[in-house]
Amino acid sequence: MKKKYQLSDEEQQLFKTSIVGTKKLKQDTFIHHYQPRKQQQKQPIHLLQQQIATHYYFSDEYQPQLDNEGPTRYIRQDTAHFEIKKLRRGDYSPDIFLDLHGLTQRQAKQELAAMIMVCKHEHIHCASVMHGHGKHILKQQIPLWLAQHPDVLAFHQAPKKWGGSAALLVLIASEE
Repeated sequence: MKKKYQLSDEEQQLFKTSIVGTKKLKQDTFIHHYQPRKQQQKQPIHLLQQQIATHYYFSDEYQPQLDNEGPTRYIRQDTAHFEIKKLRRGDYSPDIFLDLHGLTQRQAKQELAAMIMVCKHEHIHCASVMHGHGKHILKQQIPLWLAQHPDVLAFHQAPKKWGGSAALLVLIASEE
């Protein structure tokens, strides 16, 4: 390989005179050799709780009675009806956003369960779940799953500023 820049004899001499009295640095870099431990088969407790919650609350066989007319919406029987109107108007602003674009149904279920768990623990009352348009698989399944969860008070198709028909605003009962 040819050197791109070559120093003239004068430049080399100038460099040698400029470094007179210096000594070469000793290389003191230590290279760590990482030996991974054998991985244990145990999963962290919070992951196990999340998986249990996913299978316990969200069933693919159960089909709740949701109104097919108009935008996607649901309100639990013991929740005041004006809450759904507040969701529709956009009176509630979501404190947390969950984007499910590109996830499988199984992954979406787990993420949904995790989001609800976080909302309960962090006292978050309103969340936005973005399912996208795509092939309408998640758009159809997510309302069915949310209607099954005991901590979901209501949900409504999000206003345009929070995703419109590609998202849902969800009201969640917080821990007392």
